[in-house]
Amino acid sequence: MDGKRPTIASVHGMVAAAHPLAAQAGARLLAQGGNAFDAAAATAAALNVVEPYMSGLAGMGMATCHVAAEGRVRTLDFITKVPREFPAGRFSDREEMYRGPMASGTPGNLAGWCELVRAHGTKSLAEVFAPAIALARDGFPLIEFNTTGINQSAAALRDLPFFADWNSTYTNGTGAVSQGGLLRQPDLAGTYEALAADGPGHLHGGALGRRIVAHMRALGGCLTEADFAEVRPVWADPLTASYRGLDLHTLAPPCEAFQYLLTLRILDGFDLAALEPQGVEHLDLVWRTIRLAAGERIAHNQPDAETLARLMSDAHVASLRARLRDGVPVDGPTEQWIAPKPPNLDKEHTTSLSVADRAGNVVCITQSLGALFGCGVVVPGTGVCMNNFLYWGEVDVRGTNPLLPGGALALPTAPSIGTRDGRAVLAIGTPGSYGICQTQPQALVQMLDFGLAPQAAIEAPRARLWDGRLVQAESRIAADTLAALRGRGHAVEAVTPWTMAVGGMQAIAIDPATGAMTGAADPRRDGYVATP
Repeated sequence: MDGKRPTIASVHGMVAAAHPLAAQAGARLLAQGGNAFDAAAATAAALNVVEPYMSGLAGMGMATCHVAAEGRVRTLDFITKVPREFPAGRFSDREEMYRGPMASGTPGNLAGWCELVRAHGTKSLAEVFAPAIALARDGFPLIEFNTTGINQSAAALRDLPFFADWNSTYTNGTGAVSQGGLLRQPDLAGTYEALAADGPGHLHGGALGRRIVAHMRALGGCLTEADFAEVRPVWADPLTASYRGLDLHTLAPPCEAFQYLLTLRILDGFDLAALEPQGVEHLDLVWRTIRLAAGERIAHNQPDAETLARLMSDAHVASLRARLRDGVPVDGPTEQWIAPKPPNLDKEHTTSLSVADRAGNVVCITQSLGALFGCGVVVPGTGVCMNNFLYWGEVDVRGTNPLLPGGALALPTAPSIGTRDGRAVLAIGTPGSYGICQTQPQALVQMLDFGLAPQAAIEAPRARLWDGRLVQAESRIAADTLAALRGRGHAVEAVTPWTMAVGGMQAIAIDPATGAMTGAADPRRDGYVATP
């Protein structure tokens, strides 16, 4: 009504994802008696088909899960280690490894999806992957974001030596697609059929892994069969912080999500509800807090347990609140320890999905290929597009997230679950690279301080902070407000009314009294909510 999306609610289960067909794939599993873990894996695999530029089985990701049978939140990390033959010190500029075989880390997504199903699912991999197989083999009509993502990539990859395989896979060799055209991926369908039959071992230690390694090394990459064989998704307890009485759970380091929880810890000491929503005081406080927390993450990336405890401690949070109260502008990095780079949204593409079932299981996944279509290499005959996750490490080994052979790779994904009195009441996640830990606090302030429903909170104007003092704010924020914020030291640029620079969030809210689930999907992308 009134030009707004209708509220989608259910008591039988829910999937919120970045493409309608992927959300429907997960809902199909729920309708067939599967649980949230089955549906999450089915949605993730379907996204590989219908959103191939954002994520895929050769990407990496993380999940935060409320396991109803155990009555607790657990996290699953399927970010892999830096390849053991990576030549540390060879590169002096991260742009040297943006595209091509040296940019690719070892795939982790497939292993993560299979582990979710193995540990807590109820369906076979054949059932879980069936929607993805059908979508890949039969094809699907391209919608708005599909055509934009593919055509932008065709222009960017055209002059690279591995373009032919990419072009054959995604444009049928034509170099461009149009809205409504069918995209069929028969090679990818065959790959998923083999994975359904053989399990993750087909990639990790099996024929598919050997084929990928051979192709990547022939192009000059450093991946080895040993890297593939060593992949093990890691279950762990979450990192938790409370904001306005909601306990928010996400992944602990080496994941960089502690930045966003630190942001909320700082903001919890201020009465934002008393401020005008989207007003000068509200935005100035939130933006300066985000920048402070980003600086803490960059200075102390991959912290050990003692350092993390100090960063999140009451005493340290109090000192950061005092810094905010002095009113002085915050000038500093938001991206990496290395020298600042100008904004480039073409280099950060990720997807997030949230799933809940009627038994109380909730899964939130954030997964990616890194950039748009990752490193751009498609392995012939497989339909598999490789990631460029090593681009997000630091080539300068003096940094706090250095690319060292066999070392951990810290990434800013932050799939989250919120609980009250131990019951899951919210799943929330977003893409956006280093903007992820900025977007989630902004949306949660809208929900928890200003009382907006999840869909309205996601639709509210947001901003992306870059190195220095640069802020790109959606132009739906009043011009006089942005002018006043410039007067407070923010180098504000008004961008389009809706921009992917501020993410593409999906969320599910759950009423603990009735079990009613309400979904929300970001209109900044092709997000959609589906129910069984």
